[in-house]
Amino acid sequence: MIAGTHGNEINAPWLFEQWDKYPDLINTNDLKVARTIGNPEALQACKRYLNCDLNRSFRSSLLNNETIDKYEVIRARELLKSFGPNGTNDCQIAIDLHSTTSSMGSCLVIYGRRHIDLAIASLLQSRLGLPIYLHEGDNAQQGFLVESWPCGFVIEIGPVPQGVLHARIINQTRLVLETCLEELGKLNLGMPSFPDRVVIHRHIRSIDFPRSADGRIEAYVHPLRQGDDWTPIGNGTPLFMKSDGEVMRFEENESLVPVFINEAAYVEKNIAMSLTKREVWTVTNDWRNATMDLFSI
Repeated sequence: MIAGTHGNEINAPWLFEQWDKYPDLINTNDLKVARTIGNPEALQACKRYLNCDLNRSFRSSLLNNETIDKYEVIRARELLKSFGPNGTNDCQIAIDLHSTTSSMGSCLVIYGRRHIDLAIASLLQSRLGLPIYLHEGDNAQQGFLVESWPCGFVIEIGPVPQGVLHARIINQTRLVLETCLEELGKLNLGMPSFPDRVVIHRHIRSIDFPRSADGRIEAYVHPLRQGDDWTPIGNGTPLFMKSDGEVMRFEENESLVPVFINEAAYVEKNIAMSLTKREVWTVTNDWRNATMDLFSI
């Protein structure tokens, strides 16, 4: 279990500190739970990262190239050496706790279509109604931490400004975490209760702000979109607005759902929002069997 993968997301690390002080703060349901701070140096500085984004540093091309000595790449190697599947304190599941400046509420982020990730996400959605963002098919965004473990997913909570300790974010993080451990405990005992279906928001693409030839942002997120994550948009929906009142609109006939709208940390990645397609998937026997396989290890 990892908090502080981004050093300016301070609520989950603070919750870890309280958990250390009060071991009964969160019920682990008799599971072996290892906790660590992903990027302690960045957390100390209250910066997202020092040299590069730790949550994009788990690409094999970075991990296997010893000539790359950026702090976050070194830290990625350390985390795998300590907690990876073959590490000294090997873990099979990575739960990465994040916060966001976008109005995402409490949600889950999974990467790719691993059966085990989908199965656990379906259990949490069934319990708490959490939206699930399936991130895939984006060559510009790779090397996510949880992909290096047999099972892994992100718990994302927002909105909260970077570097701000916020009661609601702490309480939401704690609720999702406690429910997650409860469901994992049921899986460990062979007593899960899977839903028949799960709602997935499948990543289609990310879009940038309108920019000038020299790369400057020329329009801001339209007021009707700001804070409106998870709401479907259609042809003609306002997306951006210039200072002179000109409106840039969504010009496609397909209905899509924007997420991570105006996330502060994504400006540097040239992302104003990501567009997803809302789909209903059946919970399959392959998903259920994947949980049995994992907990039999």
